[in-house]
Amino acid sequence: MNENKDCSVVILAAGQGKRMNNPDLPKVLADLKGKPLLSYVLDVSNEIKASSIITIIGHQKEIVEEYLKNNYPTVKTAYQLQQLGTGHAVMQAAEQLNDFEGNVLILCGDVPLLRTKTINTFIQNHNKSNADLSVLSAITENPTGYGRIVRDTDGNFTKITEQKDASEAVKLIKEINSGIFLVDSKMLFEALNKISNKNAQGEYYLTDIVEIFINDSKKCMAFAGVGFDELQGINSPEDLARAAKYMSTMNLK
Repeated sequence: MNENKDCSVVILAAGQGKRMNNPDLPKVLADLKGKPLLSYVLDVSNEIKASSIITIIGHQKEIVEEYLKNNYPTVKTAYQLQQLGTGHAVMQAAEQLNDFEGNVLILCGDVPLLRTKTINTFIQNHNKSNADLSVLSAITENPTGYGRIVRDTDGNFTKITEQKDASEAVKLIKEINSGIFLVDSKMLFEALNKISNKNAQGEYYLTDIVEIFINDSKKCMAFAGVGFDELQGINSPEDLARAAKYMSTMNLK
């Protein structure tokens, strides 16, 4: 895959965020130092010069759509009206990307600390490796709650196992899935059509496409190296306070 291959961004922003304790506001519009969480992700998407940005919205979609229309008018939207998992969420962008030939960068609307530099390096690593699919990972001493990056004895990336489906041995793995993927568009939607919801949560996991790719002899990579703090999702007021403190400490805007 060449260096200047087009890249479209899909942002997952349909979740309810019950733990945020603010039923009147979608989680992705929670305020972090004067800006909604989602705006940080959209700004990074604009800075990498994505050819298109599609935000998947669901919970209180009218409020999110109004925000986008007023602040990011070129951003497209797709609806996930039922919360059936991350794989199902990405599928909602299939129609809009039907004629797109390039890579799809999948981001999470509640991960505001992600830097443009990190994403540019991730894309460069993907291209240098001639990968068909890449995942951004991180090493953390407390991986609880995150999907684990599973590797074979040679260190090759083989799959992602979600916390609720993990054995005790897999739970000891400290390399976690950030939820950030870069995937060839055509291959992405072909693989998503093959995933099932036979798992502990009864959901269609985006992470299941890794095994599908590997079984089809496609090249999958997981790139660690970025700090865990930068990849943390915001799921509670405590997470929001921690992110604000991190931004202040790192002197981030």
